[in-house]
Amino acid sequence: MRRSLVAAVLAGLLGAGAATLVGPSPARLTTDRSGDAGTAAQVRDALDDPAGYRGLAVATVEDGRVRVAGLGARSTAGADVDGTTRFESGSLTKVMTGMLLAELAADGVVTPDDTLRQVFPGRTFEDPAVGDITLAELAGHTSGLPRLAPAPGGPFGTFLAAVRGTDPYAGQDAAHVLDALGGTRVRDHRGEVTYSNFGLAVLGLALAERAGTGYPELLRERLLDPLGMTATGFVGPGDPLPAGAATGGTAAGRPMQPWRAGGLVAAGIGMWTTADDLARLLAATMAGTAPGADATTPRYGPDDDRIGYGWFTTRYDDHEIVWHNGATGGFSTYVGFERATNRGVVLLGNTDRGVEPLGLRLLGVDRPTDGPDPNWLLIAVTVVLLVGGGVGLVVAATGTGSTWRPQPDRLGLAGGVLSAAASLVLAHRAGAWLDVPAVLWPVAAGLAVAGLVLAAVRWPSLPVIGRGTRWVRWTGAAIGAAVSLGLILAVAVLS
Repeated sequence: MRRSLVAAVLAGLLGAGAATLVGPSPARLTTDRSGDAGTAAQVRDALDDPAGYRGLAVATVEDGRVRVAGLGARSTAGADVDGTTRFESGSLTKVMTGMLLAELAADGVVTPDDTLRQVFPGRTFEDPAVGDITLAELAGHTSGLPRLAPAPGGPFGTFLAAVRGTDPYAGQDAAHVLDALGGTRVRDHRGEVTYSNFGLAVLGLALAERAGTGYPELLRERLLDPLGMTATGFVGPGDPLPAGAATGGTAAGRPMQPWRAGGLVAAGIGMWTTADDLARLLAATMAGTAPGADATTPRYGPDDDRIGYGWFTTRYDDHEIVWHNGATGGFSTYVGFERATNRGVVLLGNTDRGVEPLGLRLLGVDRPTDGPDPNWLLIAVTVVLLVGGGVGLVVAATGTGSTWRPQPDRLGLAGGVLSAAASLVLAHRAGAWLDVPAVLWPVAAGLAVAGLVLAAVRWPSLPVIGRGTRWVRWTGAAIGAAVSLGLILAVAVLS
């Protein structure tokens, strides 16, 4: 027994050491910088805590003068961020879609009061009220449409994509979005500002339908090319990522795949841009010279939080900021400006830690930038997974026959090994590693390896089933093995 314990301890130490090489690595902004030194210093001064960020691209506009800087790295490989680094724009695209509506309305291609029934005369709407929704209602988030279009895989598919770090919107092309529109119903909140990705995606498809082209082509012709935004564009399914693009991930360090759904491009899925390009958009919008700049005019909502066509206007004490933010699985973005001071800011980050508080600080609005409050539920789940993955197997393998440590058998140990592996994989993939010390993962992995050695030592002397009703044990073991293997396959292999 002494030799077995020594072997288990040594194996556990080796396992922990090896696990350290592949353990969680929370993102942290490095000291690297490029571009305007003063702007980079402003960002550093406004940032309370660099944890959770990997790279930031920032542009400031003041009295028409643009300054651009990059901080940190565009990927784990360490390449510096600069004004030409491409990021997923997320919902920043919604302001461009709103500007398209204003521009096309000014040219007489559409009117804001055009209804979906008029734009898509050949489509059937199960709820007639959906057909009565206007383009202006879509742009102002007052349409009553749900926040999201139904996902092809349902809620479980969306959850699994989040855990695996894959695209939760995969398969939602234009046909899927329009089919979903025909089958949806208007909610009771129609007329109130209620944020809807679905609604902005439909608006983009409607504008493209009226213009007789695709949304990316319409955006290029009407907005991007006139402003010289040559690095901004749609990256669809199967398309290579732009050269030098940033790599997205969570603040906890988990890599995330890009989002590419073609039917949701007008809402921000699949669009990539740079700080240089967004600075052009912002400067022209602030000057009133951008196509569709009237989209920033507030039209709906309460006095302190109004919205135009895509652009929000929010009052913070004595500041009134016109803005929008964006978030994908691995990126966060923000654009905002204040008319009274003629100052604007662009922020792009390649993790899911939000950059909006930092953007507000750069505009003179005092908001904490020390990250969101800890997610105590996720922290608790992470700790439970670590205990189950490490300590649980050691306890099972050293059972003595007492009430709390029953005598093990082969069926139980086999299930324990699979459960420990699944727990560690899930903890690694989805753990709260900004709040839970990352060193706990290799410690738990080392304990699991030690437990595996102890289980292997005892295995020859153990019965297949030592206690309980046989069919109940076999059924429970089969279900447990299926769940554990399914999690390991989905998270570790298919990601």
